[in-house]
Amino acid sequence: MSFHVSEHIHHPLLRKRDGHHARVTFEELFFDLVYVFAVTQLSHELLHDLTAAGVVQVVILWFAVWLGWQYTCWFTNWFNPETPPVRGILFVSMALALVMAAAIGGAFEERGLIFAGAYAAMQVGRTAFILFSLGRDHPLCANYRRMLGWLVIAACFWISGGLAEGWWRAGLWAAAVLCEYVSPMFGFALPGLGRSSTRDWTIEGGHLAERCQLFVIVALGETLLATGAMLADAQSWDMQVVSAMLATFVGTIAMWWLYFGTSSKDAVATITRSEDPGRIGAYFHYVHAILIAGIIATAVGNDLVMAHPHDGVKPAYGLVLSLGPIIYLVGSAIYKKIVYGKVAVSHIVGVILLAGLIPLLLDTHLLVAGWLTSIVLIGIGLWEGRIRRPGKLGA
Repeated sequence: MSFHVSEHIHHPLLRKRDGHHARVTFEELFFDLVYVFAVTQLSHELLHDLTAAGVVQVVILWFAVWLGWQYTCWFTNWFNPETPPVRGILFVSMALALVMAAAIGGAFEERGLIFAGAYAAMQVGRTAFILFSLGRDHPLCANYRRMLGWLVIAACFWISGGLAEGWWRAGLWAAAVLCEYVSPMFGFALPGLGRSSTRDWTIEGGHLAERCQLFVIVALGETLLATGAMLADAQSWDMQVVSAMLATFVGTIAMWWLYFGTSSKDAVATITRSEDPGRIGAYFHYVHAILIAGIIATAVGNDLVMAHPHDGVKPAYGLVLSLGPIIYLVGSAIYKKIVYGKVAVSHIVGVILLAGLIPLLLDTHLLVAGWLTSIVLIGIGLWEGRIRRPGKLGA
């Protein structure tokens, strides 16, 4: 089923779509502030538990954070946040997201049920509100019924995991993540309810791309905040501390450039011109989960460099210093494949270089390791800058 919003869908809570770019509202920007805190919580959680179990736990928590934001983003793409009911739901979701983020530190301990309950209430409550507001016969209802079905299934896993302990909790929550992350790939297919087509999701592409870009800014901003906080707490600003600050700052600038300096404007054009913007929009959300995870992991590496520039690189430190940028480059490469239809050779070279650096990093200090990884990112950014120019799709 396919339809055009301007012709077939009318409702007082929906955004008016007249072919122009739908702007991001102040309500949405306000909502995103909670996620600055959530990203900070995740990076701190990983920093304090650089073990295999700690990584698995943070990955699960990250997907919960991302999915909560992602589904809200699709909600505000359709529904106007400046109308009082939608604004109210957005603020309730914001409060629940704040509770969820605050519980991240104890999510795999005593606050598991609080984390799961706040998250599930946000996901299920928002979708139930949509169905209640639209009424039974609205063309959007079929898709949202299927979505609600999957979110209720996921909520059962979230709550069960909150009541369980240890690896049982991790397993149940991983199943919940899969329900919410994978089900859109299959059109939220459910017995008796059918499945949705991405052409049913007649999204406003420019708005969706801009929302993803703003979340990247949130993640990069948290990285800068962490660097600044570490510098402020340093007892003396000697050359090594200042050099560590510069190394982490340069790496952050490189990540910004690889995203905003070479492809972000072309991404808006790609999704806007697509004959199936729902599909491209779904791809954007899938790949940004990887890309932003790389930023979070890189922020942890930056914290290590700032806190202990003189220390030798332990295996866990070397892995996080390399894997953060590697994950980021992999996400960026997939993103640019979607935008340009071509593989970014520079990113493949960057991944190979960073992987090859791991043995070298283990024989040096954190300060040197921080500079080496940042230099690789800067080099890839310069390479991409010579190939592409923003705003020239397909260049």
